[in-house]
Amino acid sequence: MNLGQANNVYFIGIGGIGMSALARYFLAKGLNVGGYDKTRTEITDALKKLGASIHFDDDVKQIDGIFLDSETTQIVYTPAIPKTHSELNYFNSNGFHVMKRSQVLGEITRQTFCLAVAGTHGKTTTTSILGHLLNECNVEVTAFLGGISENYNSNLILNGTEVTVVEADEFDRSFLTLSPNFACITSMDPDHLDIYGDASELVKSFEDFSKKIKPKGKLFVKNGLPIKGITYGIEDDSDYSVENIKIVNGSYEFDVKTPNALLEDFKFNLPGRHNLSNALIALAMSVEYGLPHQQLAKALASYKGVKRRFTYQIKTDDLVYIDDYAHHPEEINAVHHAVREMYPDKKVLAVFQPHLFTRTRDFIDDFAKSLSNFDEVLLLDIYPARELPLEGVTSKWLLDKIDNKNKQLVQKTELVDAIKNSDATVILTIGAGDIGQEVKHIKKALSHAS
Repeated sequence: MNLGQANNVYFIGIGGIGMSALARYFLAKGLNVGGYDKTRTEITDALKKLGASIHFDDDVKQIDGIFLDSETTQIVYTPAIPKTHSELNYFNSNGFHVMKRSQVLGEITRQTFCLAVAGTHGKTTTTSILGHLLNECNVEVTAFLGGISENYNSNLILNGTEVTVVEADEFDRSFLTLSPNFACITSMDPDHLDIYGDASELVKSFEDFSKKIKPKGKLFVKNGLPIKGITYGIEDDSDYSVENIKIVNGSYEFDVKTPNALLEDFKFNLPGRHNLSNALIALAMSVEYGLPHQQLAKALASYKGVKRRFTYQIKTDDLVYIDDYAHHPEEINAVHHAVREMYPDKKVLAVFQPHLFTRTRDFIDDFAKSLSNFDEVLLLDIYPARELPLEGVTSKWLLDKIDNKNKQLVQKTELVDAIKNSDATVILTIGAGDIGQEVKHIKKALSHAS
């Protein structure tokens, strides 16, 4: 059975951000969709409202019978699922067609004009900007996003099947299943060393990805990366460059130098030079695709962002509370630079939850250096995700390395009180774990206190 013959699609790990976008896609196509996830979330609740059958125990007996026919059911799983998972083993042992999420994306995009966004940072924001630009310019596009778009309240933009926009995920070398027409690489900082072993292997995987581009396709690369392509950067000698930057009422206003012309009068509402860079590469890919300047300018000005990507929860003259998904030292640095650019004279408190024992171990000194830049730091315990603890790898180890007297380790139950006890007027919550579930409690407590 190939993917196009399936009537039913069953997801193991359906609540994951990438998996749930695929689930929404197949629901929209009228297929029966079901799945397992270990935790009930807003994402799984939303999928259930759309008609998905979901349960939260690893138990074959709880699977709806419609998904137990190997002739009509496609199984999709995420690499984050352990190999001991009983449902995954059941499907593998009983003749079902089983595919990784990335393989399914590869199949979907193969028959379309595909624009893929790769890089260790910036993928989700760039993909969501690109999907929004194409959609607003009336392109028949399907965009699979790695976050919930504020414009669409979804991780799927579905406006036709002529063009697809996808994140090209380097984790588990997933992006090597794609065959894009256009692709960009935003960054190649070391990450996922539990998969790659060392940084040189990660770089090699990006080189392998660059060779996956279809004939006559185009590769765009951040200026300075060791791979050849159409370059982009901020106020530099790139093929595409942001010029004449002004900050007006918290928004960027700028022009874009292209290989052929200067495109004037763009407005972008997300803070941070890293986000400005993400906007630029989305514009560059859109211009090369053939979209007109004025429509692109109007579309970019209406872009609202992605949830948990420098998302303002409170924004008043007296108090600012921002939540961000940053989980790598370079991402934390980008958040810090953005905050200092927007609020240069205010005291900043960073609340950070490290994500993965291996990442904490591999970048411990870089994490300490990036967190030391804030005025005050609250550190939560490491979020394990798919990993078991590593001896000696703890948040206390990281705390001891942070060069800042205003630092402390806190438990989640103490977090709200610890934040309220701070005199900082800019509050950041940072991390890719379940810290996002604390945001509503923090926002409520700070709103009542102000």
